[in-house]
Amino acid sequence: MSDLLVVKAKVKEFAKGMNVAGDFAEALSEKVAGLIKDAAQRAKDNGRATVKARDL
Repeated sequence: MSDLLVVKAKVKEFAKGMNVAGDFAEALSEKVAGLIKDAAQRAKDNGRATVKARDL
């Protein structure tokens, strides 16, 4: 994945006191991309062009 959907500094900050491996942000970004893709499909299946929290 070329563009991260998460901010590495924020991930490290949120992990409070834990070391964060270099590949963690990329793996997390891929998970987020999957969630967004699934939510967008759910919205489309429901006839909407807007992704909402309920699509998660």
